[in-house]
Amino acid sequence: MAQINDINNNYTANLNNTGLNPNSILGKDDFMKLLLTELQHQDPTSPMDSDKILQQTSQLASLETQEKTNKALEALTESFKQNKNFAAVSAIGKYAKLENKIDLSQNNEGKLNPVSFELNFKEDIKSGQIEIYDEKNNLVKTLDIKEDKKGKHSYIWDGLTNAGENAKTGKYTVRANYYNPDGVKLSAEFNSYKIESVKFEDEKTYLKLNGNFIPFDKVQEIYEGI
Repeated sequence: MAQINDINNNYTANLNNTGLNPNSILGKDDFMKLLLTELQHQDPTSPMDSDKILQQTSQLASLETQEKTNKALEALTESFKQNKNFAAVSAIGKYAKLENKIDLSQNNEGKLNPVSFELNFKEDIKSGQIEIYDEKNNLVKTLDIKEDKKGKHSYIWDGLTNAGENAKTGKYTVRANYYNPDGVKLSAEFNSYKIESVKFEDEKTYLKLNGNFIPFDKVQEIYEGI
């Protein structure tokens, strides 16, 4: 049996030295060659234990099953990717609603950069409020919404809190509620744009909205129209 072990060791060493198996990973064909080599060089007076043969055969079957499973998973992943790409392309011409997040940052002088954002109102506006929350869901700033027509309207937050202090840099959540002329309370949609085109880059999907390419995962909802 020592002779067989020597053959195993020599076979693996040769694979590594010749560069045929640089990562020292044995495939199912390698296992089959090892098993046949062991059977060919076994001592006739002391044949290989049948349990050992069954064990190695089982390892071979397990390896082959794992290989098939990996190939199936790769095919499934590719299928999901193609379906996602198809869904993105089919969304062209529809409307995308971005997640209601804004990013407050500073310039080189340490001053806060005003943040601009758009809200879409499906009905005419009588009055309303915009509420800006920090990452801990604390209300930081409230902005009044004046009477106006339905449609898209732009707003700017200067980065000041309700107390007149500078807010901390970071991401904030925007929520807006308003009343129509009949007194019905409604919610405004945050940054809704028509999807102009789709771009695939570095295995990521981007949607062109309002002239800018936005990562697909930043889109909160896709719908037919405003």
